[in-house]
Amino acid sequence: MLIEKLAAGVVQVQTPIGPRYVMPSFLQRIYLVWMFRHFPILPHAVLSARQQRMIDRMCGEQEFSSLAYAVDMDEIPVIGIVEHRPPILADPLPSRRPAGSASANSLAAEARQRS
Repeated sequence: MLIEKLAAGVVQVQTPIGPRYVMPSFLQRIYLVWMFRHFPILPHAVLSARQQRMIDRMCGEQEFSSLAYAVDMDEIPVIGIVEHRPPILADPLPSRRPAGSASANSLAAEARQRS
């Protein structure tokens, strides 16, 4: 299996529109086999800066291909899967008052009303 990955392995990149595959060079395949030696799936965020640049460069140099329709995926060895999702930008939450101060203010208001 290792020889097959080195000979003709691809890297699967998970994108928002589905899995895409990039075909690395032989030297890149050697590095990728080492990179995925412990885990078959790695999020893009946990990769080192060098590894992130390499994945980004590979994705930029090649057009992504969706091999699922062209070739039987059982025949192509996948070296590893990179979860390459863009960061989700959450809407900023409105500022909230601390819970303790709200109850203290309401208790003070009740005390003023009673006196």
